[in-house]
Amino acid sequence: MSALDDNHNFNTPIYPTPLYSKIILQDEKFYRNCRYYQVIIQFACNTTHTAIMAAATGPPALKFTGSKHLAQRLVLATLTGRTIRVSQIRSSSHSAPGLAPHEVSFLRLLDSITNGSQIEFSYTGTTVAYKPGLIAGSAAGYGAAGGVLTHEVPADNTRGLSYFLIPLCLLAPFAKTQVNVLFKGPGVITSATEHGDVSVDTVRTAVLPVFRSFGIEREIEVRVITRSNPGRGGKGGGGEVQLVFGQQVRLPKTVHLMSAGSVKKVRGVAYATGVAGANNARIIEAARGVLNEFVPDTYIFSDMSGAPLVPAPEKGNPNAKVKTGLGFGLSLVAETNNYVMYSADTASPHQGGVTPEELGRKCAFQLLEAIDQGGCVSAVAAPTVLTLMAMGSEDVGRINIGRDVLASENIVQLARDLRTFGMAGWGMKEGGEEGEVMVSVVGKGVGNVGRKIA
Repeated sequence: MSALDDNHNFNTPIYPTPLYSKIILQDEKFYRNCRYYQVIIQFACNTTHTAIMAAATGPPALKFTGSKHLAQRLVLATLTGRTIRVSQIRSSSHSAPGLAPHEVSFLRLLDSITNGSQIEFSYTGTTVAYKPGLIAGSAAGYGAAGGVLTHEVPADNTRGLSYFLIPLCLLAPFAKTQVNVLFKGPGVITSATEHGDVSVDTVRTAVLPVFRSFGIEREIEVRVITRSNPGRGGKGGGGEVQLVFGQQVRLPKTVHLMSAGSVKKVRGVAYATGVAGANNARIIEAARGVLNEFVPDTYIFSDMSGAPLVPAPEKGNPNAKVKTGLGFGLSLVAETNNYVMYSADTASPHQGGVTPEELGRKCAFQLLEAIDQGGCVSAVAAPTVLTLMAMGSEDVGRINIGRDVLASENIVQLARDLRTFGMAGWGMKEGGEEGEVMVSVVGKGVGNVGRKIA
């Protein structure tokens, strides 16, 4: 048996003492739901506290540091079957070291949709080891009830639901059975957030359509049951969303996306949660005032709903509930005649101070900027497209991407991570349009292991 020492090494032997040991339950529900989780134990031996970690078997684990791009690396590890170990997760933070609530919740989600995954933490939570299992989807017997897997997001979550949805959409085509997940709980935020998360509407209208190019287009749906903006302090929301991903494939098709075409129409959704519906009209008028000059075929839907109620127990009333997630926002998508989508997303901050007119104009200008960047894929959907190309058949796929999109931090880090996980490097040359780069990606042929076994 080995443990994690102060230098984040797993090869230091430990020997349990006859002294009393107690179980550390930092997230009781997560540890109860993790079927392959080894319980963290604190041994009270003088002043030394050590966390037991299982010894690694098989190929050596890939090592990463820091909390940035953690979800991306967990997804790549699940797709390729490689074990990873991430250390120094907010290790310099004195107030909140280790994994954040949304990261723990994402690990719970991975454990729910996979079979045989092993997730291990250090005592402080600054190091996590993840050995992926088979992507089972919403198969009966693995936590799904009636074919639907329910995932509850904690109340102290600060990230939008797209933080969970986009990685899950990337895993779903490679599952053994269909993926049907219902997100609920006091932490579900359906709007855009200040952390860069897009709204659920943008996932539905700008991210899911890119799967059509890879031959994945049947029985794919995102249902917004209850809307919610960020609550007080930017935490929690109380929304409810269901993702249905019913088409699984052996290998994604090889794509050649070379021409974006010209924008033919703009569609959008203005939403108001728990505030006056007149805010939607003001948002739409301001956005159309900018966009109609460039694209006359502009139509923005209006969606008004009441504020969700979340539990807030009091001393005299344990069943008390309060309203949360009040606000408004706008999601815009521009579609070209070659079915390329460009998107923009804005939402009112949790502290307020932004008028609907300012928000509408800001979103419209962001959409025009996204169109000006060019390419056959937007910045929001580019990581999904490039990852699917790398996972596809052993052939060369090509895509034109805007220079600014390709040079963004997320895409550069994705290229590095794909290389670390054994994928081929990208070839680049000048694209057909000014400001575009043609990227050539050779598929690795990893594909869907579950369907191959079946």
